Amino acid sequence: MEKSPPQRGPTLGLYLGLIVTILAVLAYAGYITRQFSGLRKLQGEMVDRNRKDSLQLLRIQNDLNSLGLAMRDMLDASEPYPLIAWTAQFDRTRNDLSAALRQEENLAEATRTSDQRRYLTQSLTQFWDACDRMFSQAQNGQEQAAREQIRDTLQPQQAALSSAVSRLLVQNNEGEEQAAARIAEIYDRVQRQLYYFLAAILLAIVVTSLYMIRYNRRIFAHVAELSLQRSELAQKLIATQESTLRHISRELHDEFGQVLTAIGSLLRRADKDMPENSALREDLQEVREIAQTTLNNIRSLSQALHPVLLEEAGLESTLDWYIPTVERQTGLALHYEKSGQAFPLETSASVQLYRLVQEALNNVARHSGAKEAWVRLRFQPASLELEVEDRGKGFAPPAGHTGIGLVAMRERAEILGGTLKVTPIAGGGTLVQIHIPRERAETHGE
Repeated sequence: MEKSPPQRGPTLGLYLGLIVTILAVLAYAGYITRQFSGLRKLQGEMVDRNRKDSLQLLRIQNDLNSLGLAMRDMLDASEPYPLIAWTAQFDRTRNDLSAALRQEENLAEATRTSDQRRYLTQSLTQFWDACDRMFSQAQNGQEQAAREQIRDTLQPQQAALSSAVSRLLVQNNEGEEQAAARIAEIYDRVQRQLYYFLAAILLAIVVTSLYMIRYNRRIFAHVAELSLQRSELAQKLIATQESTLRHISRELHDEFGQVLTAIGSLLRRADKDMPENSALREDLQEVREIAQTTLNNIRSLSQALHPVLLEEAGLESTLDWYIPTVERQTGLALHYEKSGQAFPLETSASVQLYRLVQEALNNVARHSGAKEAWVRLRFQPASLELEVEDRGKGFAPPAGHTGIGLVAMRERAEILGGTLKVTPIAGGGTLVQIHIPRERAETHGE
């Protein structure tokens, strides 16, 4: 028979698939980490700073508006206070503006150009220089000149500063909108990449599953082929065994039996020719008894190897003869029970069933330690059932080890399309159950 090539296992492919999957997961995890790190940086360094910068710009604008209201009141002719009385308020606003401007410059360093920062600083410096000149004039009694300084210089500068701060606020709002758009774009890209990654993972799972299904189908087909070959080999071995036993049984019965029968006849003839009280006649009688005993043993051995009754009278009659024989040989008390409407059995089926009973009773005699056993033969409408039960020490083979006798019994049952079940009995003992479909055991007429 041609030797099939060795089957290559899926281990290498599965390891490769696992490595690729792990690398893909790690790569995607790194990609996601970088994206979220960028988001965190964008949100922390740009959006949050921009928001804080806007708060400082609003603070600056509020201070500028306070100065604008104060200068309007200073120009009001109905105001009873002199211009120099506003010095304290201007000083407080100046300090708050300076503090707000310093914080704003730190927050806007990454987003503001140097020209913008220089313009705002120089404009405030010019504004406070003009304020100092205005209060100096007011202190020297030049109220009218001081009011003209407010109207002609300070108010336009304050309006220009407010406009500049407003433009910065608008710029900050635009920056926040751009950052939000970039964040949304990153989220969309990550979401798309997640879908792609999930699709790739699902595809890898599908490919791996299909590979495993295909490989398992090949393995199961190979196992089924091996099982079929094993079953065929077992049937051939059993058939060869039965043929050999039948041949040996016939040889023992025909050849040795005939020789011993002839020897016995010659001894009887010689015995008649001897005197009554001859010592030789007693020796011949002893030899004739030995020959007869040997002949009986050979006939019993021939029947044990292959009972002729199986072919001539069938399974029931063979068991009727065999069970009392086992009782005499082993000392077991056997209880034989038959039930149901008997139907004729194929000779091959009878041989297999006889061998099953033979092996089961041998196991009882050798291994169970029981003193009695029960043999039950049941003819069911759709099957033939055979049971052998004992109340011995039970059947418990070591894990992973099955006796050759039990394997042979299971093979014989499978040859007939049946099943063999060996069950331990509570309290000790073993029950062997054989179930054979009727259509596989019954004789079919031509």
